[in-house]
Amino acid sequence: MISLFGRKTGIPELRTPRLRLVAMTPAMLEADVARDGSLSAALGAQLTEEWPPADWETHVIEMIFVQTSQVPSSVGWHRYALLEEGRGKRTLVGCVGGFPKPDGVVEIGYSTLPAFQRRGLGSEAARALVDWLLQQEGVRAVTAQTFRTMPESIKVMERCGMAFAGEGDDPGTVRYTRNR
Repeated sequence: MISLFGRKTGIPELRTPRLRLVAMTPAMLEADVARDGSLSAALGAQLTEEWPPADWETHVIEMIFVQTSQVPSSVGWHRYALLEEGRGKRTLVGCVGGFPKPDGVVEIGYSTLPAFQRRGLGSEAARALVDWLLQQEGVRAVTAQTFRTMPESIKVMERCGMAFAGEGDDPGTVRYTRNR
């Protein structure tokens, strides 16, 4: 189901039946922050009015930019753009990413734009990332957190094979984990 592509450009990609997950390079992250249409050109995809997601945190983009600029081999770990390929065009529908921790655990996050929710795209993308991460050397587990009040997010974690692992880091959150 998952294969690594992008060898021609050197940009890691994961593919699922309906999506291309394209690793965001430092140039793509700059284009995203610029909000000048250059991200659409860099991805070869259309962006909807809903981009960027409402909960997009600029400091996270800046942290990923620094990491991927200083350690180019980290491209492919932190942020993937989710491109749905259909009807002859590609559309940016969300993003997923992982944040490695020193203990062999990678915490993931995921977001699908509202117009593309409840179609299984978030689960498909997150599952692809989790499966890929668990194949990487040194990764012993993948984890995610969400608020108890977000059952759709909990369903995504469960569809990725994660199991409830207890309270999350912030009040009102829960953590789910999948071990290798």
